[in-house]
Parts: sequence; C-alpha cells; structure tokens
Amino acid sequence: MAVTQFEPADARRCFPCWDEPAAKATFKITLDVPSELIALSNMPVIEKKLIGDRKVVSFQETPIMSTYLVAVVVGLFDYVEDHTSDGTKVRVYCQVGKGNQGTFALKVAVKTLELYKEYFAVPYSLPKLDMVAIPDFAAGAMENYGLVTYRETALLYDYQHSAAANKQRVAIVVTHELAHQWFGNLVTMEWWTDLWLNEGFATWVSYLAVDRLFPEWKIWIQFLDQTTEGLRLDALAESHPIEVEIHHAGEINEIFDAISYKKGASVIRMLQSYLGPDCFQRALALYIKQHACSNAKTEDLWAALEEESGDPVNQLMSSWTKQKGYPVVTVKVKDQQLEFEQSQFLSSGSHGDGQWIVPITLCCGSYDAHHNFLLKEKSATLDINKFLGCSIAKEGLIGTRTNAECSWIKLNVDQTGFYRVKYDEDLASRLGYAIERTYLSATDRFGILDDCYALCMARHQSLTSLITLMGAYREELDYTVLSNLINISYKVTRIVADATPELLDYIKQFFLRLFQYAAEKLGWEPKKDESHLDAMLRGELLTALVEFGHELTQKEAIGRFHAFLNDKNTPLLPPDIRKAAYVAVMQTVTSSNRSDYESLLRVYRETDLSQEKGRILSSLACCPHPDIILEVLNFLLSPEVRSQDAVFGLAICKEGREIAWKWLKDNWEHISKTWGSGLLITRFISAIVSPFSSVEKAKEVEEFFATRSKPSIARTLKQSIERVHIDAKWVQSIQRERELEKVVKELAHGSWSYPRSDITKSHKIRTVAYASYLLLLLLIVILLLFLLFKLSLI
Repeated sequence: MAVTQFEPADARRCFPCWDEPAAKATFKITLDVPSELIALSNMPVIEKKLIGDRKVVSFQETPIMSTYLVAVVVGLFDYVEDHTSDGTKVRVYCQVGKGNQGTFALKVAVKTLELYKEYFAVPYSLPKLDMVAIPDFAAGAMENYGLVTYRETALLYDYQHSAAANKQRVAIVVTHELAHQWFGNLVTMEWWTDLWLNEGFATWVSYLAVDRLFPEWKIWIQFLDQTTEGLRLDALAESHPIEVEIHHAGEINEIFDAISYKKGASVIRMLQSYLGPDCFQRALALYIKQHACSNAKTEDLWAALEEESGDPVNQLMSSWTKQKGYPVVTVKVKDQQLEFEQSQFLSSGSHGDGQWIVPITLCCGSYDAHHNFLLKEKSATLDINKFLGCSIAKEGLIGTRTNAECSWIKLNVDQTGFYRVKYDEDLASRLGYAIERTYLSATDRFGILDDCYALCMARHQSLTSLITLMGAYREELDYTVLSNLINISYKVTRIVADATPELLDYIKQFFLRLFQYAAEKLGWEPKKDESHLDAMLRGELLTALVEFGHELTQKEAIGRFHAFLNDKNTPLLPPDIRKAAYVAVMQTVTSSNRSDYESLLRVYRETDLSQEKGRILSSLACCPHPDIILEVLNFLLSPEVRSQDAVFGLAICKEGREIAWKWLKDNWEHISKTWGSGLLITRFISAIVSPFSSVEKAKEVEEFFATRSKPSIARTLKQSIERVHIDAKWVQSIQRERELEKVVKELAHGSWSYPRSDITKSHKIRTVAYASYLLLLLLIVILLLFLLFKLSLI
C-alpha cells in the first residue's frame, strides 16, 4: 500500500510547489500503477489506460486548494458504498476482508454530509468522498480534500469485537474530518498561526454532529474532557497562545496539540454560548460564503460574528486567542455582595499577569435563578439580592425561595467558560453538600471536581480538601463525571505514593469504597438494552478496581481471561471489559510466573483488529515487575509493533519509571531516527518524563537533552520538565498537611459523611424549631376546641 501524508509541509517532497496554505492551486493527477491495484486521489477517475501489467489512471482536475490537501492512495482494497440524497458517492476503503467493518463509518459519513450541508448552508463541494483505513498511519486521520485517510482504529468498527468506546471514537473522528471539508479545505487558514481555525472548529463541530446523530450518548457532557485537556496544558508557563507564531517548518507539528484542538474548541463553545446558537450558526454560514475557495485569518471569523451579532467579538475574543493561559475567578461573599477577582491560573502555583474579558454565568440555589455578565476588569462585585433575589445572613441565604433552594451558588454554569473557579470556604462547603444531594447537573458536578483538583495541584487548596470533596461523589453514576473521578484518583494515588507512601494503602482503600456503589450497580454482565454510556463506564470502573487492588475483581477478571483464551467468542469477556482483564493479568506476572503474559502476547499476535492490539499494548505496561517492564518496552521497538502503536505501551506504572527513563536514554538514537520527523516522538518524551516528581530528576532530564533537543521536540520537552517541577512542589506541600492522615484513614474506613456547612446545620435547626412551633400551635387549638365543647354542654 502507498499513501501520501503532506500536512503540514511535505508536498514539496513529492512535486515542485509553493508549499504554503495560502498558495492555492488546481491539480491534475495522473498515476502509473500495477494493473491489479486500486488508485485513488482527491477527484474521481476520468480515464484508465492499460499498458501491459500496468495502468495509467487520470483524475479530474481539482478545485482550487492548498498543497497539503493533495493526496494519493494505491493498494488492494475492499470497499462499501452509499450516496447522499443529492447524489454524492461515499465509499469506505479498507484491507481485503474487512469491508463489513466500514459500514458504521459509512452511515455516519452520509448523515454527516447531509447535516453539515444544512448547518453551514453550503453543500459539500466535490463529486465524491472516499475514506480509507490505513494499517500503519502516524496521524489519527487526515482530511485530504475528497480522500480522507484514517488509522484503522479511527474508521473501522467490528460489531462483535470492538468496544463502545471504539464506536464513539469512530463517530467523532469521522465527523471531525468531514467538518474539515468546509473548515480547512473550502476555507483554509492563511498561515499555520491560525491552525486553530481548522482544528478547533472541526473539534467543536464534530461534537455538534455526534450530538445530532447520537443524542443518547450525551456527548456535550463528554466534551468536558476536551476542555479539561486544554485547561491542563494551558496552565503551564510553557504553553502557547491559540494564535501562535510559526517561524520554522519544524515547529508546525508541535502545535497540533491540546491548545489548537481542545482549547480552540472550548473557546468556540464559550463564544457560541455567549452569542446564542442561532446567531452563531448564521455567522458561520456567512463566514464560509465570504471566504469559500480562499484563505482566512482569525479576524475574518470575528468580523462575520460581529456582523451577525452586533457584539464586539474581536475585542472579547482577542484576549483568549492572542495570549496564552486563562483566568481563575475567585469568588467570596462579603456584606451581602459577591466579590469576584480574576488572575492568571498556573499549575505551578504562581500568578501570571494575563487579563481576560470573562463571560461569567452563575446561579443561586436553582438553575432558574441565574445571572450573566462580562468580567472586564481585574475585580467586580455583585449585589445578590438585586440580581438573584437572595440575601445573605449568618445562617445562610434567605430569599423568595426556600432556604434549601438558596443554599449554594455555582459559577460557570454548565462549564461553558474556559476558566477555573475558586470559592471561599463557605461557598465550597455548600457546593459539596449540593453535590452529595444531587442538586447540581452532571456538567457542574464535573466542573467543581476538576477545578478543585487543579487548585490542589497548584497548592491553592489542600489535598485534604480535594479527597474530602471526592467523597461526596460516592453515589455518582454519570459516565463523564465518574470517568474524570477515576482519572483524578489515579493521579492522586501516584502523588501520594511519592509524598506519603505510608498512606498509599489507605488512599487505595478509600478509592475502592468510592467506586463500589457504581460498580455494584453495573456488575460484570452487560444488561439487555443498556446504554452506550453504561457499557463504557463498566470497563473503566472494573479497570479502576483492578488497578487499586480489589482482590475479588482481580480474581474474576483473570478467570474470565482464561475462559477467553479457550473461546474468543465467549460472552464472559466482551470488548468493553477486556482491558480490565488484561491489566489484572499483567499485575500478577513475574519473571518466574509469565504464562499469562505469554498468552496475552499470543492474543496480540493472532488478532488482526487494530483496536484489540491497542488494548493489549496499553495493558502490558501495568506489570510492576522490573524485568517484565523492560521486556515490554523492548517489545514496543520490535517489528511486531507498528511504529504508530508503540506509544500505546508507554503508560508505565510507578514501579517502572526509572526503568523506562534508562530505556529511553539507551534507545534515544534509534527512537529519534525512527519517529523524529513526525508527531509521535513527543509522546515518548511526555509519557516517560512527566510522571517524575523530583527536582533532581528534572535536572537530569535537562542535562540529557541539552545536546539532543531539536525544534520538533523543544516545546514538549520544556512542558514535560515543567510538569516534573510542579509535582515536586506538590509533593512537598502534601508532606506538610497536618489533617491528611486523619481524613484519609476516616475515608478508608468509611466513618465519614460530607461535612455540613453552617447553612445546612442552621437550616435543620430552624426546620426543627418551626415543626415544634406548629405542633405546639396544634395542641393549643385542640385544647381550645375541647374547652368550647365543654362549655357547650353546660
């Protein structure tokens, strides 16, 4: 198979050209290939000439387009085909024998083209759309005009052996790449500085499309994962603005990151929420119409949005795209006022000097009592009674609604804003109690937890306060909220192991208790007609129980793995829970007990499903035994692992950090030579360097790369070293916490309930007093009636 990948700047290696996005041209492609192979390019075939055992294939001339979108694919393929309502032919090509695995992506693609035609008010501009599954493809997917290329894991879905998470990934990636046919291909960024116009919008629109196609997936709640990844990266001093200056072609690959994709998508969501969805849609249609078949800059998009909305969009959004970082908004109550203050949030604990125009949304006690405003200055105050109909007394919020309804205040409603919120102690306590009583939406429960975790890492709040808040989620059942809770628990476990190893067993025991309720609800067996989200959650929960050492879960998982070895179609190990079983297997492997490890490698070698290979590779590194860890790392460099897949095996457990670091140094020359020209080499650095948490290790990393760095890894290296320094400071801070040991042990033993704030206690006292008063009044009335009755008898 032969495949081109020209983005960002490799078309020049194939044919002479001005290889920049603004230098658009039309292209006539002709290929000379072996006669038995299928040849594909951006446009349909217009002529084939057989010449002996070869053929010359000519394609229609393309519309005007950028060089990086030109593409050619040659190979032996099967395909499945369908058409849109206006006659556009859509095909999914894949390796021979895998045609049926392309049917889900085909259905998604046809529906998506129809949806985008309506949403953008512009039809798809080419006569055909081909999507090709490539077995070995470094990029996740590439939006070549009319010929979109994908990794197999991003395009193919096996209804028997693929997990629910795989199905969702296919839908999101397909809708993302097809969004580029408008945002990126029809209207192209003028220069790589505006890459986010391509990637941020395609990311945001893909979630809009998936929500329309699969509303039961609740994909906008899951979008918070995108926002969180953007917030994590943008909290580093070594982050970069959304609009980032590019001076060298070698720098371009590094900005295909969470800032361009995830922060970009998140600020678009924030702006859409501020302007309103209908106005926003009309403005996008206007923007595409104005710049079709041409190039655009960020200011051109803002101009279209300003024209449609009448709002000063350029002024509002420049602070979000032209400077790196984002604010943390601190809110506290003082003298019947809410006081707001913004400052740049950094995970290091420092405060930057950035300032933003922040769209503040807040609600009080219910989602009916809400208020929105722009925080344009460093600080502002808000009269609660005037804007929310409440007033504040010592015993809590009193107003037109009941005290129970008015007992909490939440900023950044539904997490549409790209910022953190820090509450004063009393407001935070009320929110914790509201979470426990499920007064808040899933998006807001997610946001409160994630903000607390980020503030804890930055040492603005204690780890004690974080794990106390986590305890309020012990009956949580929402997939996205629980998934984030699980990810945070993994990070907390690692940092506790470095800071206070004597508490490690207690913290694991607490997390087992925390996830017990949801795990018992879901069980091991898929329910009839259960939701897509429950299927994904079951796998993540069982994997977490295995990771935290739940013996019954580990034993059950290994038993099911053995049943799977005897019968690959057994219902005992469906795809959604296989990773839990594979992790359980690897946790028991040692140099002298490696039979299950060999069995798992055999499964890897026998399967031709890329998703299954990825599941296995990501599980192999969970083994805590040093010899096996080194063997796994060396296996990643072997011909048995495709170069695109090696990074899946880099998520080494804590016991393997030093082994992995030595392995990286010993093999750096080979790794640099093999992966050095693409996106993947940065994953080796971030995966192996970032997990450390000591200043000494950061210095060692700096010294090693002092003579080995190059433009393609420079930014990632700095970010990884910064993360090590952040965790080192976090470790030192945790070691100084006086209440941590007591709270962790209480949580581990279950002798705990969420601490009630003064408002809750006083409200209960008032309720009891009021009930007593009513009872006394009732007794007086009865006594009076009795006396009247006696008097009537006289």
